[in-house]
Amino acid sequence: MSDQPIIFEEWTTGDDALIAVARLNTPKALNSLSLEMIRLLTPQLKRWAEDPRIGAVWLESEGDKAFCAGGDIVALYRSMTEPQGASEGEAFFTEEYELNYLLHTFPKPIVCWGHGIVMGGGMGILEGASHRVVTEKSKLAMPEITIGLYPDVAAGWFLNRTPGRTGMFLGLTGARMNGADAVFTGLADRFIKHELKADVVAELCKKTWQGEDPHAVVGSVLRQFEQQSSDAMPESPIRSQFDEINRVTDADSLEAVVSQLSELSSGDSWLAKATKSLASASPTSLALVWGHLNGCKHNSLKEVLDKELVLSKKCLSKGEFAEGIRALLIDKDQQPRWRYASLAEMDSAWMDDFFNA
Repeated sequence: MSDQPIIFEEWTTGDDALIAVARLNTPKALNSLSLEMIRLLTPQLKRWAEDPRIGAVWLESEGDKAFCAGGDIVALYRSMTEPQGASEGEAFFTEEYELNYLLHTFPKPIVCWGHGIVMGGGMGILEGASHRVVTEKSKLAMPEITIGLYPDVAAGWFLNRTPGRTGMFLGLTGARMNGADAVFTGLADRFIKHELKADVVAELCKKTWQGEDPHAVVGSVLRQFEQQSSDAMPESPIRSQFDEINRVTDADSLEAVVSQLSELSSGDSWLAKATKSLASASPTSLALVWGHLNGCKHNSLKEVLDKELVLSKKCLSKGEFAEGIRALLIDKDQQPRWRYASLAEMDSAWMDDFFNA
């Protein structure tokens, strides 16, 4: 296996067009997104966009555990705690969001095979694709509240486009979704059994591309295999609990919503498991989720990413994010010492500063 963090290939189709392939290739790190990977993928995508032989792009990962478990937050921790390290963290977020925008606005179809764990930065890649595929093993989440961050990578845009208040629910709880949840919330387009992946690829390569609408070519193939996968589609807890999710996220203040969510966290139901993380979440992160999602409802994708760059740079400098990573991945004591112990104790000036450029 190549030791390159991303492997690039080109598959030839039946009419001599090409399908470009990018394979995330750090399976031992759950294909977490590093600055090096971003700097490889972005220019390659730009080349493929300009190449007239490329009909579509296929994004996948090495290994069966994860498509991409998020950003390389250990590297970000080093950037926050080592002298002269801040510039690397700022470069990471700046270039990651440029990649997110490029994916969302790419002029050709991008198929993303979101098998296994898809979280944080991995969600940023998946959501940018024009054809987002999930499988029976997909586990998706934006769990940043547990590390003193907030859902970024354009989450202010895509979480605001989910049905009802499910986006706010997902942001405040970090709840995990299965493939059916992702399709129901509009965060994925197709559910296809992972065992059919090779057949999907083969069918795409057999198709005629030149002179055809490439989005229609991709859509027809994915639709065919989705129809063969209905027997593997799990129940969607978010769909079955939709009314309850809307009820508990309906209040005029963050404190009231968190209180209503917390009332669900006892027992072993799906909603109880989904809301348990609130007990250990960073109050700062909860306030960032609330402020960011409410503040982005009518913003364009570019406006959202610009706002997120401001927020993320502040997260690098204000200490809460570094403390969250320390507790989870560095010292692994699972005892984060958040700046404020509760929402009630939080200084509004502290929070306002996150949103000031």
